[in-house]
Amino acid sequence: MGFVGQSPAIDESLTGRQNLTMFAQLSHLRRAQARNRSEELLARFGLAAVADRAASGYSGGMRRRLDLAVGLILAPQLLFLDEPTTGLDPRARSEVWQDIRALVETGTTVLLTTQYLDEADHLADQISVLEDGLILAEGSPRALKDQVGGDRVEVVIRNGEDIGLAAQVMKAVSRSEPVVAPELRRVAAAAPDRHHTLEVVIREFARAEIEIDDVALRQPSLDDVFMSLTGKNGGKP
Repeated sequence: MGFVGQSPAIDESLTGRQNLTMFAQLSHLRRAQARNRSEELLARFGLAAVADRAASGYSGGMRRRLDLAVGLILAPQLLFLDEPTTGLDPRARSEVWQDIRALVETGTTVLLTTQYLDEADHLADQISVLEDGLILAEGSPRALKDQVGGDRVEVVIRNGEDIGLAAQVMKAVSRSEPVVAPELRRVAAAAPDRHHTLEVVIREFARAEIEIDDVALRQPSLDDVFMSLTGKNGGKP
C-alpha cells in the first residue's frame, strides 16, 4: 500500500531527484534500485527537466506530483490519496487529475478522499458519501445522481413575465411538477426521455411564443446528491 497525505511530505531543501532517492532508500531499496526507480518516476510525472532543482522552487502542482511519485516508489497495488488537490490552482488541479487517471489505467487501485464533489465525479468509479463518519450512500456517480431524479431540462426565458406560461408548458411536456425560479427567469423539470424531451420543450416553447435565452439538458450534480442525502436543502435535489 501507498499513502499520500493532504500536506506534501517532501523535503523542500532537496532536489526532486534527491527526494525520490532518499525515500526509495528509506523504503529499503538498494542504492542502484533507488536511483533507477527515481529516474522512472521523474520521467513518469514529467519532472525530469526540473529533477535537479530544489523542491522549494517547484509550483504547487509540481510539489503534488513529486509527492505522488514518492507514494509510488514501491509500486503499490492500493494507493490512498487524502485530498490531493487542496489549495491547487485549476491548471495544477487538472494535471493532478491526469496523473491519478494514469495510475488507475496502469492497474493501481486508488482510494481518494475529497471534499470537492466535482473531483469525485470526474475521477471515481465508485463513491461513498459520508457525513459525521457514517456512509449515507454508495454507488457509481450515475447511480447516485439517479437517486435524486435523473436528468432534467432547464430553460431560461427572455421575458420574466412569461414565467407562469413557461411553467405550464414545461409541466405539460415533462408530466411532472416544474421547479420555477422567477428571479432567474428559469424553469426546470424532469427529462424522462432525455434528448427527445429537450426537443419537445424547444418546439412547444416556440409554439407558445415564449422566447428562450438558454436551454440545456442537465444531470443532477453530486452536490445535489449530497444536499439531498443530508437534508441540507430540505431534502430536495
